[in-house]
Amino acid sequence: MGTEMINGAKILLECLYRLGITDIFGYPGGAVIPIYDEIYKYGKINHYFSRHEQGAAHEADGYARASGKIGVCLATSGPGATNLVTGIMTAHMDSIPMLAITGQVGSPLLGKDAFQESDIVGITVPITKMNYLVQNINELPRIIKEAYYIASTGRPGPVLIDIPKDIQLQEISYDEFNKLYEKDFHLEGYDPTYKGHQGQIKKALKLINDSKKPLIIAGAGILKSRASEELKEFAEKIGSPVTTTLLGLGTFPSSHELSLGMLGMHGTVAANYATDEADLIIAAGIRFDDRITGNPDKFCKKAKIIHIDIDPAEIDKNKKADVPIVGDLKNVLAGLNNNLKENSHKEWIEKIKEWKKEYPLGYRKVEEDKLVAQEVLEELNNILKGEAIVVTDVGQHQMWTAQFIDYENPDSIITSGGAGTMGFGLPAAIGAQVAMPEKKVVLVVGDGGFQMTFQELMLITQYRLPVKVVIINNSFLGMVRQWQELFHDRRYSFVDLTYNPDFTKIAEAYGIKGVKIKTKEDLKTKLKELIKSDEGVIIDCIVEKEENVYPMIPAGTSVSQMVGKKGVLENE
Repeated sequence: MGTEMINGAKILLECLYRLGITDIFGYPGGAVIPIYDEIYKYGKINHYFSRHEQGAAHEADGYARASGKIGVCLATSGPGATNLVTGIMTAHMDSIPMLAITGQVGSPLLGKDAFQESDIVGITVPITKMNYLVQNINELPRIIKEAYYIASTGRPGPVLIDIPKDIQLQEISYDEFNKLYEKDFHLEGYDPTYKGHQGQIKKALKLINDSKKPLIIAGAGILKSRASEELKEFAEKIGSPVTTTLLGLGTFPSSHELSLGMLGMHGTVAANYATDEADLIIAAGIRFDDRITGNPDKFCKKAKIIHIDIDPAEIDKNKKADVPIVGDLKNVLAGLNNNLKENSHKEWIEKIKEWKKEYPLGYRKVEEDKLVAQEVLEELNNILKGEAIVVTDVGQHQMWTAQFIDYENPDSIITSGGAGTMGFGLPAAIGAQVAMPEKKVVLVVGDGGFQMTFQELMLITQYRLPVKVVIINNSFLGMVRQWQELFHDRRYSFVDLTYNPDFTKIAEAYGIKGVKIKTKEDLKTKLKELIKSDEGVIIDCIVEKEENVYPMIPAGTSVSQMVGKKGVLENE
């Protein structure tokens, strides 16, 4: 009897399976045929057949965001690999744990401009946490384990593994593979800090106890560390209002009396006023990016800043911190909670309540037979009652979804924040539904973004996924049009989408139910039943064309230049 052998392609699958991976999104091609041949025979991992590699990357991303597990995508060499790049960059910007696996031309052909060769390792260096070109089959088990560990620890992020075709076909004995797999690995210089520095925590406690007008800004770091409970306890103990970033929505319940909703360019008036008035900002797992700060020099001028983040590179990058704490949010907040003096800050909370009362989120009222996007989202919110995973694409509808939907639970909104990737929504919703089959997944998408990746609809049909697709159809690239209206004298250069396809016919072509909603009556009578149904559906909502997202702090300015505080421009 001969020794049982295992090839590189099967080693890949076996390692992924042992690491707990159950699902992969991918698209086959010449340089990954050996991997696909093994998938065909393997049976322990579900493969979802994407219709474009960018779709596969976003599906893996949505899967990771919804489940907290690692998302995996697979593509062939050359154009297959480069089609993943947008999805990898999107995951990188939002710190999403992802493994991107690419096939590569055979090792002897590397660097010779062979058919479908691209240096995907070189291309993805700036947008991955780490990447690997496998040069020896004996290194494959270690590389996969390392990649998994790097992607999922510290500040998560995407890792790419590029495997030449000859390595996929090479064989070693099963015994040798097991020995290699069991071997420990050591990553020189990679040692994320999980415990906050006690001296810094003491300094933070003093600032918190002395503060009269504290404000917590909660970001995606809270979700990554599963620290929502600790955040709630912290806010209630110190009597501090909480505002969130776009990616931080869901970290703190929208219905809580201390919640201010989202801050920044299209944030609530109360949240933005609070940043201007606060004497202490506790920034928990945020990047102080430009969509929050506008002009960083004028952002929270009156406040001392405590900045807590697991990634030391974020400290002082965009805004100087008075007390930086590097560590895992769950640990750091638990440490603070154990040593805090309780406080209520009654005057400060009263002032916040006044702002909330005076400046609720509003929008322009239109005649009976017409719809505005905000109405659609309000109605959707009434139906969902905070019990769904809401996924968005990018544009005006994304901001309205952030404003008009309540997020009571962690991981209840999935959206592209840092990259702002149009075309993200549909594949991400598919990935989320695969990850969480028992949850209702609702996608809100613009008519522009939908057309970038709608070939992925085939997965809804093929895998019977009950994803609800709500298209906010204003026949414009709405957010670009808004900027052209406000800052370029209404020169609407190439944003008009009058020549859109009929989305209900596209739905029909993919074997999915498609319904148009055009009036308030349609909205009241049709939407609930469609959202409550058990099947995939495309709902094409025809809304007013020239509606703007307000409030708005124009890019690079400050709270004092906010416009549209009551949902319309002040001079309208």
